Amino acid sequence: MALKITDACVNCDVCEPVCPNQAIAPGPDYYEIDPVLCTECVGHHDLPQCVEVCPVECIFVDDAHAESREQLELKYRDLMQARESAA
Repeated sequence: MALKITDACVNCDVCEPVCPNQAIAPGPDYYEIDPVLCTECVGHHDLPQCVEVCPVECIFVDDAHAESREQLELKYRDLMQARESAA
C-alpha cells in the first residue's frame, strides 16, 4: 500500500528529503505522498523512511491504494527502470 500524510502534519520538512522515490512533495496545506511513486521504501530500505523520521507520527497506510509486497516490489523495479532509461 502507498502511504499518506494526514492533516496532523506540521510541515517540518524532514520527510521529503528521505524519500528515495521522490514521492513526497508540499501540498496546499501539508506534505502529500504520490501513491504512484510510493513503494513504502520497498527495494530501498526495510522500513518506510518518512515514517521513521516523522516527529508527529502523521504518516499512515493509505487504504485507498492497497498493494501487496509483491506489487510494491514490481513498482520499485519499474520506477528504477524508468529512472535508468531517463538518464
